[in-house]
Amino acid sequence: MKTYDYLIVGSGLSGAVFAHQAGLKGKRCLVIDKRLHAGGNVYCENIEGINVHKYGAHIFHTNDREVWDYLNGMIVFNRYVNSPIANYKGELFNLPFNMNTFYQLWKVKTPEEARSRIEKAVAEYANIEPENLEEQALKLVGKDIYTKLIRGYTEKQWGRKATDLPPFIIKRLPLRFTFDNNYFNDIYQGIPIGGYNSLVNKLLEKAEVRLNVNFFDDREKFSSIADRIIYTGMIDEYFDYCYGKLEYRSLKFDNEVLNIANYQGNAVINYTDFETPYTRIIEHKHFEFGTQEKTVITREYPQTWDEGKEAYYPVNDEKNNRLFEKYKQKASMLTNVVFSGRLADYAYYDMDKTIRKALDISRVLL
Repeated sequence: MKTYDYLIVGSGLSGAVFAHQAGLKGKRCLVIDKRLHAGGNVYCENIEGINVHKYGAHIFHTNDREVWDYLNGMIVFNRYVNSPIANYKGELFNLPFNMNTFYQLWKVKTPEEARSRIEKAVAEYANIEPENLEEQALKLVGKDIYTKLIRGYTEKQWGRKATDLPPFIIKRLPLRFTFDNNYFNDIYQGIPIGGYNSLVNKLLEKAEVRLNVNFFDDREKFSSIADRIIYTGMIDEYFDYCYGKLEYRSLKFDNEVLNIANYQGNAVINYTDFETPYTRIIEHKHFEFGTQEKTVITREYPQTWDEGKEAYYPVNDEKNNRLFEKYKQKASMLTNVVFSGRLADYAYYDMDKTIRKALDISRVLL
């Protein structure tokens, strides 16, 4: 008999949710993580009494009632609604694109005026078949919105000119003809009161957790101590990059503690010009309506990913998707390893989708 029923590689939401479900069934789970903390990218670091989202803003939103009820059985969410602002060379615009944005751009006051302005803006691009992201965006929203609110942010995010990016990255650009700054359309939205660490601690309370432990440092030993492995890391790394490395975009975060109570008046402000090197500034206290005397801001810089950096966004172009399919086929041949999560699936998942998939996998296995 092996020591554990499940070895779970990675303590992010995918691994933690499975550990929670397995624990409820009385299964023996060992969770290992190469980082010094549990929680993966939702981990919060307490600085000056503020829960700082260490790996970028994580705002929970979902239409999945089962996932929402599942989480609310463990924690309480606050009423935070994501309403980001765009800063283009000092001009401020509401996001997502809505009547407030259109007024700020053109001083139009009615949906009819806004529709007319956009129809005129896209008319000159109506007959083009987009060959790149720039042409796709121009055809959807026209020059004003593209220039001020899309081009610079997108080029910084991907590290390439918009004319060199494929059009499928922007399949559609939602336009709201109401004065609604709520970024998400989902019914349920908020931030866990006390931060995400409280959620992760609840999910992992029945599991044995070992931090600062890398699966690949002693792969043979870890593979032998459990009946089955739940692997949430990079799928190409699991197979020793035998077909080549999948590409990602990475991020660098620069934190700054300021001796003022309020720096920008909003949790998230995007910088949409190309000249500003970062894509956004996050002021963390606003996620939880903080009243601390100081504030913490984070400037977020997109980077090219290479080994040693965190992998955030998969580059889901045709070349990488073909490569992933080869790894996926190889993974399907393993009977004692289950691959789960954004890195294992080479996909960008919102948090609710990560949790949903972990719950579905746990139902099948448990």
